[in-house]
Amino acid sequence: MPSKPVYEPLDFERLDETEARRRSERFARRMSRRRSVRHFSCEPVPFELIESAVRVAGSAPSGANQQPWTFVVVSDPDIKREMRIAAEAEEKESYERRMSQEWLDALAPLGTDWRKPHIEDAPYIIVVFRQAYGLRANRDTGEETSYRHYYSEESVGIAVGFLLAALHIAGLATLTHTPSPMKFLSEILDRPANERAFVLIPVGYPAADADVPAISKKPLAEIMLRR
Repeated sequence: MPSKPVYEPLDFERLDETEARRRSERFARRMSRRRSVRHFSCEPVPFELIESAVRVAGSAPSGANQQPWTFVVVSDPDIKREMRIAAEAEEKESYERRMSQEWLDALAPLGTDWRKPHIEDAPYIIVVFRQAYGLRANRDTGEETSYRHYYSEESVGIAVGFLLAALHIAGLATLTHTPSPMKFLSEILDRPANERAFVLIPVGYPAADADVPAISKKPLAEIMLRR
């Protein structure tokens, strides 16, 4: 029989209009400066910043509050090296054989290729896994049974957005990297069968000579409708 919901008072701070505008505009300005970085410094980053950002990501809403995510934080140089070798092998195959010319043309302004030194250079790599389904152990027998996760892809996508924002606000540079296919990440990081690699995120400080493609974002009038 389904358990009955338990409620608690909402913890909510109602801001006056001036303060609300100030916070909103400040956040918008900060986030508008976020860029995908491919050139990282090897300078150490306090782990507390990573831990705090993952905590923020874990607070994201999810379907039926099932929280279908796992965040694997990698700093071991040997594991990062193994990940880079595997990622570059897949990316080289993609750039040379799998990608259509239309896809390659779309990527051309970004100047990317199959080489991924950032996987080793960045002090941390956060690999986000989506739990395609949940696993529950029987208290008496220890036998594991699976149960469905609802809207797992949407939920993990929202959590990744929270994570990127939290890392940026903490003064860290990031990159969203989705080598395809990503099964090698499950193997290297020894993840269970119900988890699927969703995105690989190098995190750290940008290199002193880091540069980024000169791109622009669509104006508000082009992405927002008011009815």
